[in-house]
Amino acid sequence: MHFAARLLSYVLHPLLMPLVTLWAMLQLDPHVAYFMPPNGKLLLLGMVAVMTFLFPVMSVLLMRRAGLVTDLELPRREERMAPYLITLLYGGMTLYLLFRTPLHPIAYALFIGILCAVGISAIITFWWKISAHMVGIGGLVGALFALEAVHGVEAFLPVVIAIGLAGALGTARLLTSDHTHAQVHMGMLLGAACTFTAMVLPSFG
Repeated sequence: MHFAARLLSYVLHPLLMPLVTLWAMLQLDPHVAYFMPPNGKLLLLGMVAVMTFLFPVMSVLLMRRAGLVTDLELPRREERMAPYLITLLYGGMTLYLLFRTPLHPIAYALFIGILCAVGISAIITFWWKISAHMVGIGGLVGALFALEAVHGVEAFLPVVIAIGLAGALGTARLLTSDHTHAQVHMGMLLGAACTFTAMVLPSFG
């Protein structure tokens, strides 16, 4: 059980969630990359993978080698601030690059929501260890609900799957970390609220 919980925590790592969420949007909503050819979509996903996953992971590995963090799981709240700031930096660079691609504004709004979630998580980390894993998968759930609300996308099954995975991930974090139920629940709520709000609000403008 403990092995399965740890494996799920790696598979659904928060740094992978921007890539997974964008991929889901491209699959479900033709509006997102309407003017982009299929090979352009692959290049887009590759860029996001490098900027939001590969570079942050490499940076944390370098910090571990320098002794700034003790473990890649970042079990201590005090160690999480620098990785959060690095994630914000690379996320901002990703958003800049996205603005230079022919995407629907809802794709830009997704990453604005992600940046907001990471920034708020970083602020909360000064006092409390909110679950970054749940913030990440909460962002996916919020984005799927936003697609339904804004474009009427039929996403019932993806939403059910995402919520099921979120429940399994929350259980995994309780089993493999020192997170409390409140930290897990608040992480999920924060991630979902940030992406949903960022993606839905422009439609009322």
